[in-house]
Amino acid sequence: MAYDLLIQNGLVVDGTGLPRRRSDVAIRDGRIVGLGRFDAAEARRVIDAEDRIVAPGIVDPHTHYDPQLTFEPYATSSCYHGVTSVVAGNCGFSIAPTRADDRESILRIFARVEDMSPGSLAAIPWGFESFPEYLATREGHLGINAGCYVGHCNLRRWVMGDACYEREATEDEVASMRALVREAMAAGAAGLSSTHAPTHLDDLGRPVPSRIASKAELEALVREVGAANRGSISYLPFSSIGGLDEADGDLLIRLALASRLPVITQGIGARSKVDAPTATWEHSRAYLERARSVGAGVYSMLMARPFERRFSLAEGTSLYEGVPAFHRLFTEARTVEARMAMLRDPAYREAIRNAVENPNRDPAVGPTLPPPHFALLYVYRASDPGNRKWIGHSMKEIGEARGIAPMDAMVEIALAEDLDVEFVWRTETDAWREGTYQASTHPHMLLGTSDGGAHLGRDDGSEWSSWFLRYWVREWGKWELEEAIRQMTQQPAALLGFVDRGMLLPGHAADLMIFDPERIGPGRKEFVRDFPNGEGRWSSRPEGMHATIVNGVPIVIDGELTDDGGLPGQVLRPVAPR
Repeated sequence: MAYDLLIQNGLVVDGTGLPRRRSDVAIRDGRIVGLGRFDAAEARRVIDAEDRIVAPGIVDPHTHYDPQLTFEPYATSSCYHGVTSVVAGNCGFSIAPTRADDRESILRIFARVEDMSPGSLAAIPWGFESFPEYLATREGHLGINAGCYVGHCNLRRWVMGDACYEREATEDEVASMRALVREAMAAGAAGLSSTHAPTHLDDLGRPVPSRIASKAELEALVREVGAANRGSISYLPFSSIGGLDEADGDLLIRLALASRLPVITQGIGARSKVDAPTATWEHSRAYLERARSVGAGVYSMLMARPFERRFSLAEGTSLYEGVPAFHRLFTEARTVEARMAMLRDPAYREAIRNAVENPNRDPAVGPTLPPPHFALLYVYRASDPGNRKWIGHSMKEIGEARGIAPMDAMVEIALAEDLDVEFVWRTETDAWREGTYQASTHPHMLLGTSDGGAHLGRDDGSEWSSWFLRYWVREWGKWELEEAIRQMTQQPAALLGFVDRGMLLPGHAADLMIFDPERIGPGRKEFVRDFPNGEGRWSSRPEGMHATIVNGVPIVIDGELTDDGGLPGQVLRPVAPR
């Protein structure tokens, strides 16, 4: 047979931004060998894509799949939504390098910052310590393609031991970390990730190790990555949570110019992930224009899908970590009965009544995670007849209707059903839509921030791509399909240095998604217990996504993993200089 796979009759959107065209796509040995008209008799397998879009697979630059990929090779749920390539190890921590004696310390960071279940993390089949060893163990064991940053926290822990939580590094220790960076880049690391963000703590309440590092230490490691002439830098400065300040803006420009590599951050355009980007957009746009004027490759991930996070007071939630008084309900009271007793205590009710409106803003005191605002917190599920009438109404509306504080409204509704009422935090508003669209069209902004593999106990953000295609493209008409596809495929692939991904061109890797443009959408989301040790997570399946194809092998057909293609994923390495 001339071809391993032939996709016929589809509308090809090739990732360059050019208009769609009717074409077949011929694939052999994991590569695209031609676009045009081909004979089905010459192919081992044929997929009829009549009236469907055939596009490059999505390249997701911001995930935390590095632990999950050791026991679940397909990066579910992202692969269901057309994602064929992910970059893990973001936010300053990765699964390697990690000495055997340091595994517990590193996993504490994943458990707290990324809300990963300790039970599933316990299933990691450790057979590596160094970063090159980790990449080597993934070769031949991936269902999708994956690259990985080397985490600054891991470097500090490897070199400094427990002191990584206590002090800045010495010159000799920085030199040792630089050597580890050289080793990781030679093995094919995507680059370096680091964080000074005040919300990043481990499960003992300690700032993660990179937060203790000096700016000079960070700059030394970034320059070391730059010396490799490939890859990128993923970095969250201190003010990425509260709105980028001038000093951190200058630092990002300095890092980009020193390394001559892309620096990818978050938070530009808003005070937090909760705000519409219009909150600080004029200031942010002026900053980005300044970066562009000096040639600094500073890019900010933009959360283009609103939050939709469900929880009950019975199950508990981590969404209120930035509201210490209310968060005590989940850390101190471990049973429903104990929580109900706390909520009936007049003194405790007084302590929490206005706490959400006055969250912690001092990192020295504790987490500064922005909590759900009551105007955006709704009753989602209730059984009591008195509660059911409030389904779809916000706590702010209910409080006003009942003449009580929104917190009291939330507590009384929950107590009426032994805390089993389900609430949902939705951030979609007219201001959010307008601000997000305005920011998304700027050339320094990147669509995405799925956080795939993380926060599975409260949300599965991996459906951001199918959400974008349904709402921003089809329903709201803000984006042309061709440009939206380019932004999700060619642009991140080019930025990350994956030169043969992100476009459907002869010679490129055969990573594709096939979907119905009239049906594509985020689909359904449910809580499942399919992780090791019976651990649960939110998982989502799209509507209208017909196939996800990795290196010429279909891994998902109509929302289900296939079992006939093996593990076609590859370790992605930024292109090396020749």
